Amino acid sequence: MKIVSIRIKNYRAFESLEIKSIPAFCVIIGANGTGKSTLFDIFGFLRDSLKNNIRQALQIRGGFNEVITRGKEQEDIEIELKFRMNILNKERLVTYLLVVGQDIGRPVVKREVLKYKRGEYGSPCHFLDFQKGKGYAITNEEDFEQTDEELNREEQQLESQDILAIKGLGQFQRFKAASAFRSLIENWHVSDFHISDARGSKDALYAEHLSPTGDNMAVVAQYIYQNHYDIFQVVLKKMRERVPGISQVEAKETEDGRLILKFQDQAFKDPFIDRYVSDGTMKMFAYLILLFDPQPHPLLCVEEPENQLYPSLLHELAEEFASYADRGGQVFVSTHSPDFLNAVSLNSIFWLAKEQGITKIFRAADHEILKRLVREGDLPGYLWNQGWFEGVAP
Repeated sequence: MKIVSIRIKNYRAFESLEIKSIPAFCVIIGANGTGKSTLFDIFGFLRDSLKNNIRQALQIRGGFNEVITRGKEQEDIEIELKFRMNILNKERLVTYLLVVGQDIGRPVVKREVLKYKRGEYGSPCHFLDFQKGKGYAITNEEDFEQTDEELNREEQQLESQDILAIKGLGQFQRFKAASAFRSLIENWHVSDFHISDARGSKDALYAEHLSPTGDNMAVVAQYIYQNHYDIFQVVLKKMRERVPGISQVEAKETEDGRLILKFQDQAFKDPFIDRYVSDGTMKMFAYLILLFDPQPHPLLCVEEPENQLYPSLLHELAEEFASYADRGGQVFVSTHSPDFLNAVSLNSIFWLAKEQGITKIFRAADHEILKRLVREGDLPGYLWNQGWFEGVAP
């Protein structure tokens, strides 16, 4: 499944924003305050709402009045995602709409819809449609011989008006679209990587996937080494290619049963424990562990990956993100680095800019002058430095 468009209304800096024709590898640039972090927070908000509920997801962000756009407190927050999903061996465009508002001062799900076209013509069919905790979901959506009127609509009453319908119904296989979308959100990875969390010894607990902060990197490295040795060798090969001098990485268990990462430098006989390894080396290893996960995430969101990385590594990192997208995943990256941008196609670049206080988004591939300059040999990062991306400076 891949997200192809996002529409946002009244969510912080986004009074009204729509991103269309989203590529598998999407890079967002923009000045501070234009909403790069807000865009990524949309994914985090949906994930937190699914994990808990709307009320708790808003509380994490300061409450409804802190999230809704200034001056729009009497209106609702709207988030609409369109994504392509394989249904009965045919790729279909599915739309998910979430409307969040307040009822007597309490946040509620005012509307939640999941829909797609069953045939070549006609309007999309609502396979899930809820308002304030009440609604229906279709149980035989894959029975394409039935007309829309003949589909089985199972009425449901949720426990609370702040719970997402896809959270409850998505647990049941008879609700195919809801189950698939729930699985998509649950497997999103919104990175919040911290070098300090990744360093040092860790309890030797079980973990298959890198956490958002990277605090379980040693545990995940050991899991991949023990259970997917061929993939670990790919990661190690990439480390040798991307970080000169590194010849080996291993997760060693200490006497007290904890794990610590050790990096072998070709110039030294003994390996270094991770506290003596550069931030850039640690971060590149974390990204490679993430990008070569044996069960890859359908969506990665990474803010400013250039932090702690040498500029010379950014071209290689951009290539790794693009390769992940080519292998079937989807990647959203925000950056302030012209060096990173130099390795990215114009088709992947979008930029945010404010016009009269309202954030708007632009696609680089739609800008004729940028396209002409790139055809003539200029690189996007250079053009950004020179001010050709109107309304934004690096």
